[in-house]
Amino acid sequence: MSVEVEVNENDLAEMVEQVWESYLDPEGVSPLLQTYDENQASEVHSSVSITGSWTGHVVYASSLPAARRAAGAFLAMGPDEVSEEDLSDVLGELANIIGGNVKAMLPPGAVLSLPQVALAPEATARYPNAHRITGVYGIWDGEPVSISMWQSRGDNKEGAE
Repeated sequence: MSVEVEVNENDLAEMVEQVWESYLDPEGVSPLLQTYDENQASEVHSSVSITGSWTGHVVYASSLPAARRAAGAFLAMGPDEVSEEDLSDVLGELANIIGGNVKAMLPPGAVLSLPQVALAPEATARYPNAHRITGVYGIWDGEPVSISMWQSRGDNKEGAE
């Protein structure tokens, strides 16, 4: 049975800030500025699923320019040098890092999936029987970025509530 999530918006914001400072903006010149707008458009997204003691998803979504910039920062190259494979690898790794931090705050028994990456808007993702429980929404150098958590509504494996 899935427990209530123990990770709130402040916890998630702290995790995202640590990722930003460690991987995407180590010099502190371009932080993610929170907008609190959960309806931002995205062009690409990645996610990891968590099952076990808590069941849900952690989703990283952004514009394509923000994703290229993130991949460039992560790989120490210019955004124009980033290949589609680099982009996919880094988006998956960002979802994996944040998802791993979320998992560490959950009761024992949670298992993290491999990341899924879609070079398509977050709106194309479907999380049946899940609802968004929290998120960090912001602008990074004029481009939208969001990290959200979705919790399954029940443990019914057949999808009916």
